[in-house]
Order: sequence, then structure tokens, then C-alpha cells
Amino acid sequence: MPHILKNNNLEIHFDFPEEGYAGARFDWSGKITRVKFEGCPITTVERTDYEDRTHLGKGLYNEFGIDSALGFEDTEIGGWFHKIGVGLLKKENQEYLFHKAYQTQPALFEVSTTPIDITISCTSEMVNGYAYVLNKKITIVESGFVIDYTLHNVGQRTIRTDEYVHNFMAINNKSMGRDYKLGFPFPLQPERFGETLNTEQQVIIGPNEIGFRGTPNDQFFFSNLSGGEDVNATWELYQYEHKIGICERGNFKTNKINLWGWKHVVSPELFYPITIQPGETTKWSRNYSVFRIN
Repeated sequence: MPHILKNNNLEIHFDFPEEGYAGARFDWSGKITRVKFEGCPITTVERTDYEDRTHLGKGLYNEFGIDSALGFEDTEIGGWFHKIGVGLLKKENQEYLFHKAYQTQPALFEVSTTPIDITISCTSEMVNGYAYVLNKKITIVESGFVIDYTLHNVGQRTIRTDEYVHNFMAINNKSMGRDYKLGFPFPLQPERFGETLNTEQQVIIGPNEIGFRGTPNDQFFFSNLSGGEDVNATWELYQYEHKIGICERGNFKTNKINLWGWKHVVSPELFYPITIQPGETTKWSRNYSVFRIN
């Protein structure tokens, strides 16, 4: 059974660590599977063309180390490496692939709840000199929620990775189109982007916002939206037919912002860079607000 935090405006649905999603990619701690605002769903699923979605993303799933998992390079074929928030993954070849269905050994998880929050801790084993304790607390407020992270390095080696939330957004399951706008607090300069995938040219890049000419049938992707500059970690999504907006604000600067989507979903991604020496800790937070627009 999912756990639900609820007030007069919001419902936030969670799966506990070893319930629901069982893949090797997304963090199992604090799996936010669905968010509703005034009864209207504002999140969706990663893909709609699979019946079995137990290894796919949904809601607000986060991930550590999309490009290379912790300790992967130092692990021999057949050995085990860390995926923060999941556990240990078995290395089968020389290239790390975030979407691969790796064999897993889950970490140790503990969960506590109150009427307004849920706290999940994830404790790893010591493998290849790496070990960590991740604590995540999600708190519901009047018209939003806050995700607080604390990552302790309890191993012998420096942890270098990053973390982002794959925000699978769609207001009332409405397809992408002219009614959506996605805004950023910095100028968008496409010539400074990294990868660009926009085969149908349905995605429109404005001075500081992204919109749609129509509904894209193909997936779209843009990387490095800030051109590598440190910017405030913020985006705002507006859906004008249903007059609902949602905003994510991190309490950190970021130089990596990606955007992925499809006809049924748009997913802005704010990356938090992480470097933690042995015995040290880093903390960060993400504040989401949901609101009516005129």
C-alpha cells in the first residue's frame, strides 16, 4: 500500500523502499510516485508504451550518478559497485549504462513517518573503500513540499557524484502542446547547449522559456541549458488550460540542467554536484510549490 501525505491542497503518494519500483537506476528512498493538486494529478509516468512499469520512472524519482555510478571504474567485471539510494550493482561490462537492468543487492533502509513528513535512511555496505549513509526527509506544506537530503561519507575514499530529480510532469495527464510553458531564471542560448534532440521542431526555445508548437510524437532532449554557467537551480512550469503552475527551487547553484520529454511528459532536471571527503557530510534541499495562475 502506498503511503500518502495529504492536506487541503496536496496529495503526495510514496512507495516504501522495497515496494513498487525495483530498478537499478532511481533512488529507492522516498519514491514519490504521484502528486495531486486540488485533486488534479500533476505528475505522470516515464513511458506509456510498456505494460510492466516496475523498472520505469514515475512521479518525482531522483537518481545519483547517471553518468557513472560510485566506484564503477575501480570495480572488476563480476564485482559489485555502489548505486547511491539503491544498493550494490553487479558489474557485467566496462561501460556503465544508467538504463541497464543490473543485478542488485539492496542497501539497508529504515522509514519513519508523521502526519506531515516521511524520513528514509539508506545505509550502504563498505565496498572498494566507499560507504555512505543517505537520509532523505520529505515534508508537506500548505501548497508544496520540501525534500531535504543529507549524505554522509562514512567510507575511506572521496565521494564524487551528482544528484537530480527526474520530474515527470504533466498537468491532469494533458499532452504537451501550446498550453504549456517552462520558464528558467537565466537566458537560454541554444548555441551553448550540449546535446539537442528536437527532430520534429515542436519544441520552441525562447529568451528564457520553452514552449511547444504542437504535441511532439518523438522524444526530445536538451542538455546543458545554462551553457555551463552557475545559475540558480529553478524552473517553473505553467499549464494554461488548467491554470496550474509548479515550481522547483534548489537551495544551491547548478551548472548542469537538462530537459527531456515526450508527447505525454516534460521533465526538467536540476543537478546538484557532490564532492564529500571521508568523514564529511553534505546537505541540500529542493522546494516545490504548486499554485493557481491567472
